[in-house]
Amino acid sequence: MLQIKHIVFLVVFVLGALTAQAQVTFTAKVSKTKLGINERLRVDFEMNADGDNFNPPAFEDFRVVGGPNQAISNSYINGKRSYSKTYSYFIAPLRKGTLKIGQAEIIVDGQTYKTIPTSVEVVNAVKTPTEGNNAEFVAEDNVHLVAEVSNSNPYLNERITVTYKLYVSKDVSITSRWRELATPRYADFWSKNIDATGQFKTLEGKYKGEDYRYVILRTTVLYPQKTGELDIEPLTLDIPIDVPSTKRTIFGGRLSTRINKTISAGSRTINVKPLPFEGKPDNFGGAVGEFQFNVTASKTTLDANESLDLTTTVTGNGNLMTLTLPTVTTPSTLEMYEPERTENIRTRASGISGSISETYAIVPQYKGQYPIRPIEFSYFNPKTETYESITSQELVINVENGPITEAADSTVDENGNIGKAIVLSQDDFKYLKLDGDLSVIETTSFFKSTTFWALVGGPLLLIPLLILVGKKRDSRKADVQGTKLRKANKMARKYLAAAKKQMGNQTLFYESLERSLHNYLKASLQIETSEMSKEHIELLLVNKGVENTAVSNFVSLLKSCEFARYTPSSNVTIQQDYDKAVSTISTIDKQLK
Repeated sequence: MLQIKHIVFLVVFVLGALTAQAQVTFTAKVSKTKLGINERLRVDFEMNADGDNFNPPAFEDFRVVGGPNQAISNSYINGKRSYSKTYSYFIAPLRKGTLKIGQAEIIVDGQTYKTIPTSVEVVNAVKTPTEGNNAEFVAEDNVHLVAEVSNSNPYLNERITVTYKLYVSKDVSITSRWRELATPRYADFWSKNIDATGQFKTLEGKYKGEDYRYVILRTTVLYPQKTGELDIEPLTLDIPIDVPSTKRTIFGGRLSTRINKTISAGSRTINVKPLPFEGKPDNFGGAVGEFQFNVTASKTTLDANESLDLTTTVTGNGNLMTLTLPTVTTPSTLEMYEPERTENIRTRASGISGSISETYAIVPQYKGQYPIRPIEFSYFNPKTETYESITSQELVINVENGPITEAADSTVDENGNIGKAIVLSQDDFKYLKLDGDLSVIETTSFFKSTTFWALVGGPLLLIPLLILVGKKRDSRKADVQGTKLRKANKMARKYLAAAKKQMGNQTLFYESLERSLHNYLKASLQIETSEMSKEHIELLLVNKGVENTAVSNFVSLLKSCEFARYTPSSNVTIQQDYDKAVSTISTIDKQLK
């Protein structure tokens, strides 16, 4: 029985010793892996168990300028012991090149542990040497803000993504909220920010070959609006960084020094390629991406003077916000109204996707069959670097009842035009009753009645009123400036009607306002979306005789639309921008030559 107790005791002792050995860690850490020959380096040898006979490396090719400094941390949390001992050295390199820091040794419970050799790169002397234990230097060397661009050489209107990542090494920590000092404005780009909304997920990654933690601060989707070299302004942050110091608390914990650093992602240059001229279709409307195109009619059989909806729809992934849909052409015998545009789009890191459509209200006037010729939609596919075209099916509108052309079996030419006079058939009177049985309802004499005298004297009384109205109309016609003003105000409110409906929603309001301003320029100056840089718009308006004040107001409105994507605006500001847009468009419309 006694022998069994001895065996159990021996097994427990051996397992305890093996567990203790397995838990011992002994590592070497350097403050940086690359330094100038006139700089110093800090080396920390850390262990999680108390040991004896610590033996540092020989530090060949280095001169020891400080240390060893010994720090011990011993704490109990929830009954669990946490122990750490660190030996720190400050060393200076003696030559340039890749230098090796050898192994350090220590004995723990009779077992010898060694660190892994570490290499550092020593380069030419730097202008301003930094100390390995300087908190400012440590903070700057261990936190980095990077702007990663998905494609630095895109085509015009091709989607690119800029991802802002904050890298933090494991030697420092960030426990307080950072502050944004400068936000990129993305001039000459259509942009949309996809913010993390405060929910930052910490990920593991590499920065210049070293292990770092990082968070994705923001992802921005960009569509370049002009060719050539375009600059992306840097994102700049003020970040509080906690840097561990060599000081300890009375319980052995390491104290930290908080350093506020301003870091920037740096500006990036994007070289935007023009779309190829070879193979460019005549009907190309600036669409870049991958799309589908469809033309549908709400109904194809109806009577004269009834209405139908004809809808052109583009679906896919690409510059849906800036492309131009193809124009619908119908026979002249079909009355067609201005289209209503509908957008159903979403913006993600992969780009803009969804659909846009234009719906035309069409009212036929005569009986017959009217073909709507196939409509072609062309776009540039950046993946295949070729132009692609989609052609819709021909639609035939069959009008069954109504006035007809000279032939009973009425048809029109391929363009829907009628070249001969219209001859009405007897079918147009089929709803009239020709033989009625009528009787007198009222026998009162009309002559000299009240109604009779009212009809005789009424026109005489209206003569002064008509003269007054005529003078008022002539006065309005003579007021040329006032007429121009009224037309200009009407034009401004027409283009801004969509923006006015969205005044309760900042994002939708400024998107509608920007689109309204662009549509006004398209109609007034006959320019395409790809030409709508602020500098080009300003030059065109000045050449058209618009005063500098109106031009400056128009450009400032475009800038307000850009800023509003990532800065909040009050209802008062939105109302002011709307009133300013009405006034500016009205002024420009009066002054355009």
